Amino acid sequence: MSTPVVVLAGFLGAGKTTVLNQLLRSAADVRLGVVVNDFGAVGIDALLVAGWADSAVSLENGCLCCSTDDGSVDELLARLTAPRRGPGLDAVVVEASGVAEPSAMVRRVLTTTVPGVRYGGLVVAVDAVEFEATRLRHPQLDDHVAMADVVLLTKTDLVPAEEAARLAAVCRGLNAWAPVVPAAKGQLDPRLLFETPPARQRQLALGEVVHDPGDPGTHVHSMYDAVEFRSEAPLDPRRFVAFLERRPSGVFRVKGFVRFAVEGSGQRYLLQTVGAAVRFERGAWPPGSDRATELVLVGAGLDADALRRDLRDCVHDGEPLRDEMAMMGVLRSTEGV
Repeated sequence: MSTPVVVLAGFLGAGKTTVLNQLLRSAADVRLGVVVNDFGAVGIDALLVAGWADSAVSLENGCLCCSTDDGSVDELLARLTAPRRGPGLDAVVVEASGVAEPSAMVRRVLTTTVPGVRYGGLVVAVDAVEFEATRLRHPQLDDHVAMADVVLLTKTDLVPAEEAARLAAVCRGLNAWAPVVPAAKGQLDPRLLFETPPARQRQLALGEVVHDPGDPGTHVHSMYDAVEFRSEAPLDPRRFVAFLERRPSGVFRVKGFVRFAVEGSGQRYLLQTVGAAVRFERGAWPPGSDRATELVLVGAGLDADALRRDLRDCVHDGEPLRDEMAMMGVLRSTEGV
């Protein structure tokens, strides 16, 4: 399974480092590789104690998007994801410089030649306190929001609720597909960005180093809902792709395994979405498995009954489909195709 590389961008002061620190605090059982511009503000001591010093890479010249085409980006990702003893990284987070251009950074990740890594989405942090002032200073903010896979509205605890709602509406007007996630005090559930595996047996978990029982960030997962769906019958690929394209804005992530009702497509499709980004990976079904579709939808304010009803509408009854074009929507988002 490939390792997602998530780009975390935002202008100076938007709260990117705070978000990254909260991810490190709350993702106790996730092995994160991090690329940061300045270790000083990040909990690097916790990384060192947890035994992951070789999974934190500093950018001496500050900006990843400004590096030359000399393979340096590939070198960074190769160092982070190099084979090592025990399980590898679950995800890599690249915290961009406050002057970095997100589109250039995304292109560098998309064009990497490092095997076993994939683009995991662009997350743009937007300061709720300085939103209008930032737009005046940096008109390109609107473009950054428009290209984001997830928009983080930071510092919402410092503005009135109605103002936070207004700013969220502005962001949705700029980007109708990406979820706009409030991130008060930088709190963000890692499940919204990448897979969080079951707890593993290992020497020391990062969360055991920095865990603070009184820190509300350690319970950030309680801010979100999870809806599970299972179907023994296969899904119609066209209907399912249409569901993904029109899913409610409150659905931040969809993940799981899918079986499609198309003749000759007997493979298992691993689905991972981050905001507007949709990615399938093909693979074989494990011997003896039920070959059932199993999905988890993560978000806020979810209507579980409506989501399950829409997913049931994607179930195909009858003989397998023989239309060779039925899978085109899936294949466009399938890794390696």
